[in-house]
Order: sequence, then structure tokens, then C-alpha cells
Amino acid sequence: MDNMVDTLNNAYQEFVGAAANVLEAKESSVAQKTLSTDAALENFKQKWELFRVACDQAEEFVESVKQRIGSECLVDEATGSVAGKSCGSGSTSASAATGLPPISAVRLEQMSKAVRWLVIELQHGSGSSAGSAAHSHPSAAPFDARFTEDSAQ
Repeated sequence: MDNMVDTLNNAYQEFVGAAANVLEAKESSVAQKTLSTDAALENFKQKWELFRVACDQAEEFVESVKQRIGSECLVDEATGSVAGKSCGSGSTSASAATGLPPISAVRLEQMSKAVRWLVIELQHGSGSSAGSAAHSHPSAAPFDARFTEDSAQ
């Protein structure tokens, strides 16, 4: 993360320096178009693009960290291993609040894969029967029998 911050900071400093160079070149050329102002403007354009790329990379990094934290919190909540940790919800644990026993991490992953396959099939227009779509992929195991709506076929 420190590397990402350093990269973004360096790109910003170079961008600001290029902007200052454009202003200096314009001032020294008495507002007439010269080779030095053209070169300064081209450098400014390049530094602007590099700064935008650095911002995009930083944003992607932040999003990936948010997703990873969210996934970890979901697994912790579902498996009941929250025990004193807080994932931003302020509650203790999903299993304590609902009275349901925790779901194993393996089971949660199986359900997650089944949902992903359903989404993919629906996006490709082959989701005409959602019940059969859940079992069309070999890795999509049947859902947990504790949930009656999942086990009714």
C-alpha cells in the first residue's frame, strides 16, 4: 500500500511540476506560441495521463481491498468465527442473532459458486429454469439441507 501511495504522490508531483513549467514557458514567451511552450504543453499532457493512470490504479487497489475485507467479514459472519471482531455492522454474529448454527467455510464457498454459475447462466440467457440451472454445473453441489427452500427440488 505504501508503494501505491508513493506512486500516486510522485505522479501528482510530476503533474504539478509540468503545470508550473507550462506557466513559466508561456510567461517567458510573452504569450506567443513557441517550441518551448509546445514542449511544455506536451510534457504536461503526458504527466496528466500518467497521473490519471496512477489514480485509476489506486482506485482499483482500494476496491480490491474493500472486496477482500467484505469477503472476509462475510466468511467470518457465516462461519461464526467473528468472536469479538467487528466488520462494520456493529452486531455480534449472524448465527447468534438468528439462532441458526454457523455455516462452514467450505459450504459457503460451494453456495457462492452455485450463485456465480446461476448469474453467469442468467447473463447468457440460458437461465430459463433456475432450479435446473443450479445443478447444471458439476461443481455446483446441492444447497444446505437446513434451508428447506434450497433442498426442495
